[in-house]
Amino acid sequence: MIDLLPHRPPFRFVDSVEVCEPGQRVVARWRVSGDEAWLAGHFPGRPVVPGVLQVEALAQAGAIAVLADPRYRDRLPLLGGVEDVRFPRLVEPGRELTLTVDIEKMGGRGGWGRATASVDGAITCRARLFFVLAPEG
Repeated sequence: MIDLLPHRPPFRFVDSVEVCEPGQRVVARWRVSGDEAWLAGHFPGRPVVPGVLQVEALAQAGAIAVLADPRYRDRLPLLGGVEDVRFPRLVEPGRELTLTVDIEKMGGRGGWGRATASVDGAITCRARLFFVLAPEG
């Protein structure tokens, strides 16, 4: 399922997919090893995963659910917007995030999804994501 993503390391933030209901829902995982280069600068002496990367990981997970739907397989899902973003807890190195995205509505031009990232059941990020479906190529 991860191969559906157009992203490649070092900018792929999904390591595995546990559940995928094409066009409807995905539950994926991203393990932050602590060896990521960006942790050295965010922040020296107290590394934490940037919120913007948590949102990107959620968008990538959501893209898997979108691309798993045969209607959208030849499209490129882009992050077109974000609403209602909150970061209630920090994510430290060595933790694994569970990325859950429930697609609310999808059409030929795009759609919306509700997303949460969590560590050990505690929410670290929640957001509403807007996907734009661009032609691939």
